[in-house]
Amino acid sequence: MIRCLTKRLAYLSLLAMIFQAVLQTANAAESRPPNIILIFADDLGYGDVGVFNDDCPFQTPHLDRMAAEGARLTNFYVPTPYCAPSRATILTGRYPFRHTLVRNPAPDSGQSNFGLPASEVTLAEVLKSAGYATAAYGKWHLGHRPQWLPRTQGFDEYFGILYSNDMYPIQLIHNEKVVEYPVVQASLTRRYTDFALRFIEAHQEEPFFIYLPHAMPHKPLAASDNFYTPETRGNLYADVIAELDAAIGEVLEKVRTLGLDEKTLVIFTSDNGPWFGGSTGGLRGMKARTWEGGLRVPIIARMPGVIPAGVVNRGIAGTIDILPTVCRLTNTPLPKNRKIDGRDILPMLQDASAPSPHEAIYGMQGPNLATIRSGKWKLHVRNPGRPLFSNLSHEQQLHWIDPRGPDGVIMLAPYEQANPTQHPGLTSGDPPAAMMLFDLEADPGEQRNIAAKHPRVVERLLGMFEKTRQEVPAFPPPKSAYLFGRPAKGKPRPLMRLIGGDLLYDRIPKPQQHLLAKPPADN
Repeated sequence: MIRCLTKRLAYLSLLAMIFQAVLQTANAAESRPPNIILIFADDLGYGDVGVFNDDCPFQTPHLDRMAAEGARLTNFYVPTPYCAPSRATILTGRYPFRHTLVRNPAPDSGQSNFGLPASEVTLAEVLKSAGYATAAYGKWHLGHRPQWLPRTQGFDEYFGILYSNDMYPIQLIHNEKVVEYPVVQASLTRRYTDFALRFIEAHQEEPFFIYLPHAMPHKPLAASDNFYTPETRGNLYADVIAELDAAIGEVLEKVRTLGLDEKTLVIFTSDNGPWFGGSTGGLRGMKARTWEGGLRVPIIARMPGVIPAGVVNRGIAGTIDILPTVCRLTNTPLPKNRKIDGRDILPMLQDASAPSPHEAIYGMQGPNLATIRSGKWKLHVRNPGRPLFSNLSHEQQLHWIDPRGPDGVIMLAPYEQANPTQHPGLTSGDPPAAMMLFDLEADPGEQRNIAAKHPRVVERLLGMFEKTRQEVPAFPPPKSAYLFGRPAKGKPRPLMRLIGGDLLYDRIPKPQQHLLAKPPADN
């Protein structure tokens, strides 16, 4: 009898221990910080996603569903209308004039001697210090020499191209090793997605951060076999968007399948406005210009149970806000001893009526502060510029040869790329000039300059602008690594078609060696 009772007590004790372990595991899972997946498209326009553009020329069913299940912001901005400074901002929460990467690194034009400073603290470093597994798959463009590579900035793994996919030498890097040269660009979206899916699978039991900066739809456009449609060669851009959308759908489905839906924040946005062939959704301008078409980008955020379905918030926000928002959600401290320009915009993602935390959002043009957006008003303090290639005739635009275009030798992508006649945004409106003021609620296409009618608004915005401009330091040109001599007067500087295969940027092919600068003669 006593022995039987002892066995029963031991059995009950074992059951209690098992129950306690299960309870502790459940509590740990409940208290585990959320996963973060940040998808950053390259040169994807505000109007390239169906849910942002009633007349969208492309099909984006997965992104549209993501927006229906989450939130989108309709006045969301990057700080510059081009790549590298925008990428540094989304990872640091700081304007380019603070993180200092105000130019695009480009090895083939000798822009190799700068990158995101090691003193900057990235989102990957913040989350890694909180126990996250971290990875980046895609375009880096924050410096391509050893001191600026992704794994020096908090990422456990990297796979991708270290700059734009049209810059020589085009080569795929895994961590710090070249693994493919030249690159079959039609495989990029597929391969970046596969890396992300494997990482999610491998780290499903721990918090993870994936930075997924896709190459597309940056030129040269390229789509894989299942998406390339040779019968419509004039619309390669649509093929590229279809594959990108499907790839994002795969990531969302993987999250669902593994039961991580309510534990994972997925954010989708773009680094700047579109290149030729894309769509701004009726905004003026495009990439490389500070019109709305260059600076305003789509954003969708999804996290069931945290972000309600179908939220559409029209307040102003920007990529400066991603880091502080993620820090708030993951309960990690903001980087210390520096100014973070971004704010927590989780309330905006949860409530369509939540106000913007910003009195103003700023845009830059190279190393210079250029625009201010406050409420419905936008002031172009600097001239936003004429349309790209407007100095060429229609015939010249139609037959323009891109010096960084597919060549079938070391830039492997379809030949049928978009040309400058396929401008993605409005080119009409009052002529570009400094000190243009627009009411973006009444005139989102920036057609009518109303500065003369609202001098007090101009004065108020200019006052805020000047106060911020006082914080912008001078940025001297970086030391050049350009190896060629000065071209003849009136001739452009040729690109160095650098030979890849290693992390070296001084290997000149034989047909270009006659262009090398001659050493100074001995005295």
